[in-house]
Amino acid sequence: MAATRLRPYIKSDGNAMWVSLRTPWFTVVSDIVPWCPLVNVKMSTLRVALLQLKGQPTKQECISNASAQIRLAKDKGARLIILPECFNSPYSTAEFARHAEEIPAGVTSKALGKLAAELGVYLVGGTYPERDGTKLYNTCPVFGPKGELLCRYRKMHLFDMDIPGQCTFQESAALTAGDELATFTVGKFKIGLGICYDKRFPELTACYRQLGCDMMIFPSAFDPYTGPLHWDLLGRSRALDNQMFVALVSPARDPTTEYVAYGYSLLCDPWGRVVCRAREAQEMIITDIDLQLCEEVKRQIPVLRQKRGDVYELVAKK
Repeated sequence: MAATRLRPYIKSDGNAMWVSLRTPWFTVVSDIVPWCPLVNVKMSTLRVALLQLKGQPTKQECISNASAQIRLAKDKGARLIILPECFNSPYSTAEFARHAEEIPAGVTSKALGKLAAELGVYLVGGTYPERDGTKLYNTCPVFGPKGELLCRYRKMHLFDMDIPGQCTFQESAALTAGDELATFTVGKFKIGLGICYDKRFPELTACYRQLGCDMMIFPSAFDPYTGPLHWDLLGRSRALDNQMFVALVSPARDPTTEYVAYGYSLLCDPWGRVVCRAREAQEMIITDIDLQLCEEVKRQIPVLRQKRGDVYELVAKK
């Protein structure tokens, strides 16, 4: 019988397990405790931490909570650490202006940049409200291991939705839409950025794939109504369509807040499988992803080079 390929998955309690690459949901083969750094990791792998953070009463408390979790993720070997959408602010059109700051001159950016430099990690700062002149944006900044701002992405598709009795929200009442893609690289990985509602637009992720991205990151705050219906489906679809890794990073669920986030942060692989998943509370999930898997899938099912450019075409205008 052929051997089953395994990848290491680091649980939020610090313990490690090996999980199968063949199953649509991970199968635990053996537990390794206590946690220790895994040896013989290939150069094509990247250890990623998804931090599902619970909102705190003040911006400074949110930053302190995030900083503590970032340090813990670094201690567990993560090289790329991802925060959720609106991690330092209530997700509320009435609160965006009060919590907005310039990037990278604001207090949140300074704290994240300093911490990234201290720990030598790539830090995706989730999102927080950005002030640029008279405009406000929902912005995802990325800081490099020297503390530098590598790029920023401003949410392109604003969350304007009305499901009577379930969820009504209008980001456009307070925010301006962005209009530029943003990418950065970690080793051999080229990574693209989107925010929450952006993942409902497959053309956006397809544009990133055309740019050579093998991973998409979507800090996201879905609601508890559309979450069970669409969260997994959208993450898996974007991963499968573009044969890439996709990370969806949510705030923790807090039923006492005006807007309640879904939770269940997850990471999908190029086969469209959910590799790891958080629950509803504050939690950290860490896993190693392997760029070679992207290459294997593209070689075995070569849809990306079988597209009919003579019949249809996708064009990124910016």
